[in-house]
Amino acid sequence: MFVLLNTSSIFFLTQTFVRIKIVLKILLNFFKKFLYLQHIECYTFIIHNILWITLWKTRGKPVKCPFCGYEETKVVDSRATEAQDAVRRRRECLKCTQRFTTFERVEEIPLTVIKKSGEREPFDRAKLLAGILRATVKRHIPAAELEKIVSDIETELRNQFKYEVSSKELGEMVLKRLKQMDKVAYIRFASVYREFKDLDEFTRELSGLK
Repeated sequence: MFVLLNTSSIFFLTQTFVRIKIVLKILLNFFKKFLYLQHIECYTFIIHNILWITLWKTRGKPVKCPFCGYEETKVVDSRATEAQDAVRRRRECLKCTQRFTTFERVEEIPLTVIKKSGEREPFDRAKLLAGILRATVKRHIPAAELEKIVSDIETELRNQFKYEVSSKELGEMVLKRLKQMDKVAYIRFASVYREFKDLDEFTRELSGLK
């Protein structure tokens, strides 16, 4: 016996499958962490994921086409990002047939950046990536590798249950990765981030790369 499913039903089943897959991944990560985390940290890990795993940015609503606003779309391609922290979907509008890309991430406890002035602001992936992009202009570094730097930093902070980070520490995390990737990009980023006061400081930084 065959049952015909409409687009809404397929969308619901797809979302349910993805959520089950994410829950299984969380459980697997928990058992891995259980081997070396302390007793209290294990409970923190469990509570953290129970609270946030079901909160999706889409809230279960249909994805609207950015071109015509129609709410019926179909997924033509779906795959995990390189950092394994999101699902990239290529969608096609059933009305205007235009295609667009969406990224689905589990909504986590927000990260906060503490600036030099003491002011706090939400962690902004796009802002951090823009700073890295400026440092890598004309360096022929694939955009995917720069995206991975941002994802790695965010993942490292969350794995340490660190939801507040100083701008200084955040900058050092970027410099650590750029130093391994491209020395010129490293110096460019350091010159802005560390605010060299004179030529001697800049020269000392260059000497440290040798």
